[in-house]
Amino acid sequence: MENNTASIKRKRKVEFLKERKALEDEITSEPQESVVTRPWPIVYRPEYNVHFFKLEKLHPFDSKKWKHIFNYLVEAKFITQDNIIEPQEVSEEQLLIAHTEKYLKSLKWSFNVAAISEVCPLVAVPNYFVQKCYLRPMRYHVGGTLEAGFLALRRGWSINIGGGFHHASETKGGGFCAYADISLLVKLLFQSKSISTAMIVDLDAHQGNGYEKDFMNETRIFIMDVYNKRIYPRDEKAKEAIRCRIELAPYTEDQHYLEKIEAGLERSLRSFCPDIIVYNAGTDVLLNDPLGLLAISPQGIIRRDELVFMKARERRVPIVMLTSGGYLKQTARIIADSILNLADLGLISR
Repeated sequence: MENNTASIKRKRKVEFLKERKALEDEITSEPQESVVTRPWPIVYRPEYNVHFFKLEKLHPFDSKKWKHIFNYLVEAKFITQDNIIEPQEVSEEQLLIAHTEKYLKSLKWSFNVAAISEVCPLVAVPNYFVQKCYLRPMRYHVGGTLEAGFLALRRGWSINIGGGFHHASETKGGGFCAYADISLLVKLLFQSKSISTAMIVDLDAHQGNGYEKDFMNETRIFIMDVYNKRIYPRDEKAKEAIRCRIELAPYTEDQHYLEKIEAGLERSLRSFCPDIIVYNAGTDVLLNDPLGLLAISPQGIIRRDELVFMKARERRVPIVMLTSGGYLKQTARIIADSILNLADLGLISR
């Protein structure tokens, strides 16, 4: 008897193949490249990873998670460094679209960066090294989010193997998030008149209070946020910006989690028609994550990502995925496996 999981996966793949062809025809009206030579709309560069004289080990975050995701995808012969997109470092001029000048200047004080990164010894480190070893990698992540966002509009989907700094706002950083890449991307998309509406789907275990504060009264943006209600940041004011709020109890498991997400996506997409979905795909929902405190299995995370991409595909809405939080070593493998699953189902293609 064939494996039931394989049978279900094969059935989903058949359902998606017809829709994929129609969508690809629609989004590739620009001059065509050969599929063989065209890069994957996946964004990454080695400079994402933080190397800080071992100080990065004082935070539970795997500061080289992004390299591990990339390496797993290379090992699977899915991508190479030559057939993905390498982003540029975000410029200060661009950062000023999302941040006040006062806030950016505050990052020149190691004390402030230590508080944001939650690595206390940074207080004693000269700011030159803080900029070079921590903030510069973060600026590459932000550049990656910007690249991926515009790429999604051209190709129908994109993935930044990084980014998702959802605790940073116009005037404040926190929770390892120094720059507000989500806010900046959405603002630039509006500024360039590339979109008229946007939806942020945040499935990281933590509330995305940064961009929520930035978009408090913005009717063009629909925020769906699913998070553990008992953990950081518990920002009651920022919650007012959420239009589909799903608060989870600690140690929520797969079935309840996936049911809530599927229902929330259906409800959100029935009531709002976005020109793009910014998907903050944090993996700190994983069982035993020390900060997320939920109980989702690796297969539950893979199924979650599948649901989000499937709903975007059904409505032909471009989607950009950011990897955001995830504090266990195994999350890199899960993210890579999820991307491979999306490709296997035909939800993403070159």
